[in-house]
Amino acid sequence: MRPDGPPPGPARPEFWRSPLRGPWLTSVLGLVLLVGVTVLFVTGLFSYAAYNPGLGAPNDKTPDKGLLGFYLFPWPAGPPWLYRLNQGVHVTLGVVLVPVLLAKLWSVVPKLFAWPPLRSVGHALERLSLLLLVGGVFFEFATGLLNVQLDYVFPGSFYTLHFYGAWVFIGAFVVHVALRLPLMVRTLRSRGLRAELRTPARRTEPEPPDETGLVAPDPAPATMSRRGALGMVGAGSFALFAVTAGQSIGGPLRETALLAPRGRDPGTGPNGFQINKTAESRGIRAADIGDGWRLTVRFGEREEVLTRQRLLELPQHSAALPIACVEGWSTDDQEWSGLRLTTLAALVGIGRLDAVDGQEGRDGPDGPDGREAPEVRDVPDVFVESAQLAGSFRSAGLRANQVRDPRSLLALRVNGADLTPDHGYPARIIVPANPGVNNTKWVTRLTFGARP
Repeated sequence: MRPDGPPPGPARPEFWRSPLRGPWLTSVLGLVLLVGVTVLFVTGLFSYAAYNPGLGAPNDKTPDKGLLGFYLFPWPAGPPWLYRLNQGVHVTLGVVLVPVLLAKLWSVVPKLFAWPPLRSVGHALERLSLLLLVGGVFFEFATGLLNVQLDYVFPGSFYTLHFYGAWVFIGAFVVHVALRLPLMVRTLRSRGLRAELRTPARRTEPEPPDETGLVAPDPAPATMSRRGALGMVGAGSFALFAVTAGQSIGGPLRETALLAPRGRDPGTGPNGFQINKTAESRGIRAADIGDGWRLTVRFGEREEVLTRQRLLELPQHSAALPIACVEGWSTDDQEWSGLRLTTLAALVGIGRLDAVDGQEGRDGPDGPDGREAPEVRDVPDVFVESAQLAGSFRSAGLRANQVRDPRSLLALRVNGADLTPDHGYPARIIVPANPGVNNTKWVTRLTFGARP
């Protein structure tokens, strides 16, 4: 026999009895997510642009993105902390919003079990949008958090899945906001936040029934106020901030980054700072970086092959730059020293040698030791290749504006000491505001004016 109403369980309105549920609490949480998700999406777009996918493979992790890459622009080489700030905000905010997201889903969970599941074509479309919204947000947060924890288990590339997932989610999110924003504004105006935050549990009453269907028809007595519920969510977000943000902020707060596998102190000494991939994990053999190592610099038909000793004899410059990674962790500024990329370009006939050849100096925006930096206008893009045999990011492209920056180096030393193998010995790229994985380690070849 077919029942007249919904089946027993969560499909029945009386199953949900919390007196806190209602359009006002949902709207408060929704407003926080509206702001937070917007910032997440924008910083995510910037994060993808920082890889300069316009250079093609291997920088382009989503080669079939089509119109979804309409916004891409050449990523600037400064200020040097730009990518560190952007990715720190993106990852930390994503972690901090988890309690808000869970609370928001709790506040609307009765709607997910509404009966009948499909009442009309319009209702079916609304349910589909909710499926994309809820499924998309869970997918984005799950892939992002797993990537931060270096425990990525989804099949396929994180970059591709996260990129397309973001666009699916943001499409459903925009539709949802467009449909619900007027109701959210009216609801927030219906009762004052300050007054609600002063209301204890003993005086907490259910919201008046309305068309949203969120208010319990048979509410239980309140055991917590809305102030308590919001406070609990805020405390959870603050706790996550406290154990995450240190990986990006650095300094003494780095010790508090308990949820950041690469955020904590990795040791002492000149090379005592974070790494993402070790030489062993990437198949680097002793022979690859030993005395037989050579750097090949090429432009057109012209080619130079250099030993590490020859590189050390060329003009050396230094720059204080951090390393920042897509997982949100970053180092403090490290003092890198080596050759400007423009110096290497000049060896194969591009531009001219540094105006201060033969001098050693510390590079800043205005040049070494505060002197005006030599200007090289006609340097092209460069394709960087590594001795790395296994894993991703074995090579990367750098745009001309990155090559021209006087702080962009082929680093041979760091903090006064030779690089260790895990930090890229014999030579690695270091470019301001560049994602860490594109600062290629164990460099063996630089090809100017070439794209893969």
